[in-house]
Amino acid sequence: MNHHLHYNYHQRMAFAALFLLLLPFFFPNRFGPLGRASPSMFSEWNAPKPRHLPLIMGALHRQISFKQQYDLWSPLAIQGWKSCVQITKTPSLRKIPQGYIQVFLDGGLNQQRMGICDAVAVAKILNAILVIPHLEVNPVWQDSSSFTDIFDLDHFIFTLRDEISIVKEVPGEYSWSSREYYATGIRATRIKTAPVHASANWYLENVLPVLQSYGIAAIAPFSHRLAFDNLPTDIQRLRCKVNFQALVFIPHIRALGDTIVHRLRHSPDKLQASDSEFLRKRMDDTDRAVAGKFVVLHLRFDKDMAAHSACDFGGGKAEKLALAKYRQVLWQGRVLNSQFTDEELRNHGRCPLTPEEIGLLLAALGFNNGTRLYLASHKVYGGKARIITLQKLFPLLEDKKSIASAEELAMVEGKASLLSAVDYYVSMQSDIFISASPGNMHNALVGHRAYLNLKTIRPNMALLGKVFLNKSMEWSQFQQAVLDGHKNRQGLIRLRKPKQSIYTYPAPDCMCQA
Repeated sequence: MNHHLHYNYHQRMAFAALFLLLLPFFFPNRFGPLGRASPSMFSEWNAPKPRHLPLIMGALHRQISFKQQYDLWSPLAIQGWKSCVQITKTPSLRKIPQGYIQVFLDGGLNQQRMGICDAVAVAKILNAILVIPHLEVNPVWQDSSSFTDIFDLDHFIFTLRDEISIVKEVPGEYSWSSREYYATGIRATRIKTAPVHASANWYLENVLPVLQSYGIAAIAPFSHRLAFDNLPTDIQRLRCKVNFQALVFIPHIRALGDTIVHRLRHSPDKLQASDSEFLRKRMDDTDRAVAGKFVVLHLRFDKDMAAHSACDFGGGKAEKLALAKYRQVLWQGRVLNSQFTDEELRNHGRCPLTPEEIGLLLAALGFNNGTRLYLASHKVYGGKARIITLQKLFPLLEDKKSIASAEELAMVEGKASLLSAVDYYVSMQSDIFISASPGNMHNALVGHRAYLNLKTIRPNMALLGKVFLNKSMEWSQFQQAVLDGHKNRQGLIRLRKPKQSIYTYPAPDCMCQA
C-alpha cells in the first residue's frame, strides 16, 4: 500500500514538473527573460517547444549518488606534464633592432588574443620593436575597445622585457604610420600579402627588407598569419608565455570577475519563486559534494551559428525561412551544410547543441539541479523561450546580469570584448568548464585550462547528434551512452598534431614532462 502511494506521489510530481516546464510556452508573457536571453522576432510568436520531452522528464527525476558527484567534481589528477615556457637562449635585446612592427587585429577578443601572441613572436623573429597592437572595431559587435581597455599594459611590457622591446605608440618620426594612412591608399610600408600560417622565413624574406628600408612595417590583415609548425622551440614557448603569462586583464575586469566568482562560491543557494517544491526537495545530501563549487557553460548559440549550421532547431517553418534568408544575406547562400538534410548533419555531429540539449548532456554527466551553473554567452538565438528547459533543469543558473548589479556592470555594459573578458576570467576560475560548440573562446579556454591542468569537458558532438535523433531512447540508456562517450573527454592532455593550434594544444611545445 505504501509503495502504491509512493508511486502515485512521484507520478503526480512528474506531471507537476511537466506542467511547469510547458507553462511558459503557453503563457510566454508571464515569464520574464533572464539577463542572458536576447529575444528574436520569431521567439515572441513562434516559441520553439521542447524537442526531447521524455528525456527531460527523466532528467528532472535523475538520481545521482554521492560518489558520482564526488568523482565528477574532483580536480584532475597530475598527468605528468608541467608548464614550460622558459626561453633557453640568452636574451638578445642587446642587438640593434631593425625597426618597428605594427599589426592591426580584427575579429573578437579571443582571435585578437592569439594575434597578439603571434605579433610578439614575429617581432622576435625579425628583431623588431613591437608597437602595442591595434584592435579593429568588430563589425558585428561594434566594440571599439583598445588593448589598454582590456589588458594590463604595464604587466604585458614587464613580463616580456627580456624577450622583445615594446612601445605604447610609434615615435614622432613615424606618427604618419596610422590606420587612417593605410586606409587611404597603397603604401610601401604596409604588408597585406602575408599568407595564412606564414613561415618564419616568409617574414624574414618579405617583411625584414621593408623594416630595413623604412624603419617601420605595418602588417594588416594579421589574424592567423603565423604557422604552428616548423618554428624554433623558443618562438613557440614565447607565444605561450605571452598567452598564459603576459596577457592579464585590467584590474577592473579582474575585480568584477572575482566578485562574480565569490558570489557563485559563497552566495546561499536560492530558487526562483516560480520553481516547484518538487525541485526544492530534489536537492539532497549529494549537494555537499559540490558545496562552494561551480561550472561554467560557454553557450554559443547565436543567430550566425544557427544560420550557418543549416540545422533545424524546432522553431517551425517561420524559423527555417528566417534562417535561410539570413544565410542568403550574409553568405549569398554559399553554406556547405545547406546541401545536407538535418538528419545527415546531426549524424555527423555538425549541429550546434541547443540550450535544451546541453542541459540534458549536463544532467546525464551527473550535474544535479543544485549545481551552480554560470552561463558565459553573449546572445542566445530564440531569446527566453530557448533557455527555459535549461533553467528548469538547473534552477541556480546565473550569468553576469543576474549575479552582478547594473552599477557593477556599468563599465563593461555594451562592450562585447570587455563582457567576453569577464566571462573568460570567470571561466578560468571555475571548477569545471564545458563549451557547447567549437569557436575561438572554446579553443582559447581549452588550451589555457589544459596548461594549468584544470577540468574541461568536451562534448562528443558525433555521439550526441546520433542519440538526440533516437526519439525512442529512454533516460537510463541516454545517460549511459553519454557517460560512456565522455570518459576520456574531461581534461586529459592531448598532444598537438601538425597544423593544430598551439593555443588550443599547448603540449608538447609549451609543456614539459614532469
